[in-house]
Amino acid sequence: MCRSDRVAEDGSDGPVRTCVGCRSRAAKAELVRLVAQNRMVMPDVRGVLPGRGAHLHRDRRCLELAERRRVWPRAFRVPNDKDTFGWDASRVGALLAEEST
Repeated sequence: MCRSDRVAEDGSDGPVRTCVGCRSRAAKAELVRLVAQNRMVMPDVRGVLPGRGAHLHRDRRCLELAERRRVWPRAFRVPNDKDTFGWDASRVGALLAEEST
């Protein structure tokens, strides 16, 4: 692993992840981890839920971009999922709405 894998765009050192919405790299602490459970996208704010995680900025615009780009099957690596519709991200939207107030 090279140093560029551990440095965010703002220059801070530490774990770096890519937002599935806007595709920009950011420090892991700036993003919320998401996991898939039966085609439902669940926020994992403590980072302890099992399964492959995807990361998203705590911004409604990034969630809207992710939904418009239909990223959930790719982000969670769901095999043979031709149906990119039908993913429920309402809990993520509720979390983002709660944090913005």
